[in-house]
Amino acid sequence: MNIVVCVKQVPDTATERKLRSDDKTIDRDAADGVVNELDEYAVEEALRIKEAHGAEATVTVLTMGPDKAADTIRKALAMGADKAVHLSDEALHGSDALSTSYAMAQVLKKIGFDLVVLGSESTDARTGVLAAMLAERLGVPQLTLAKKVEINGSAITIERLTDYGYDRVEASLPAVVSVVEKINEPRYPSFKGIMAAKKKPVERLSAADADIAADQIGLANAWSEVADFAPAPPRAAGVVVKDEGDGGVKIAEFLASKKFV
Repeated sequence: MNIVVCVKQVPDTATERKLRSDDKTIDRDAADGVVNELDEYAVEEALRIKEAHGAEATVTVLTMGPDKAADTIRKALAMGADKAVHLSDEALHGSDALSTSYAMAQVLKKIGFDLVVLGSESTDARTGVLAAMLAERLGVPQLTLAKKVEINGSAITIERLTDYGYDRVEASLPAVVSVVEKINEPRYPSFKGIMAAKKKPVERLSAADADIAADQIGLANAWSEVADFAPAPPRAAGVVVKDEGDGGVKIAEFLASKKFV
């Protein structure tokens, strides 16, 4: 079984994130790059599936990003993934979700897969649509927001998280699955794993290597764009409500003015 995990390097949420003034894309040099937190759950789930299926299963990490995204790959390899593919090309800069799904689907067609696993969303864009887009482009079932995954032969079953509990969804492999943070607890890379990661193969691909058409990627061909942005205003002082017998009314009126109630 060839399991491919899609991971993304994102700006650290603990630091201030900024947009570039020239093209309104994320300024990735303004903050440290880290593995998208929700993708770590995807890596962990892929490793657990591999462990359940033994030597017949392999885990490949796939990422799309600039050179420094290689750090993201190394962490996933240190966790236990077997190998990695890094799609990196300046022509990909500014690609939106639609373009990204196209580019990554092209790579997946090239390297082959039985199961593609992703986190439910990235902490920078938060679109949450990549899994569905990949499944559509690849022509395979999508099983999204999984809080539990079971595989029996070519059958895959998930418990899909909902507001009212969960739905049980079944499909056949190959398939695309996105997982939520409730599914597991990601392991920490061991020292042995960190050292072993340095020797694991990482295949670097350009857009041309993956037969990615230039007119389908990049900022100029994106279907969505940031029209304008402004820095967040300084945090204002809070409003103090003095209770003179009508404190509850004042609080209710304040909440109503902010459209909270």
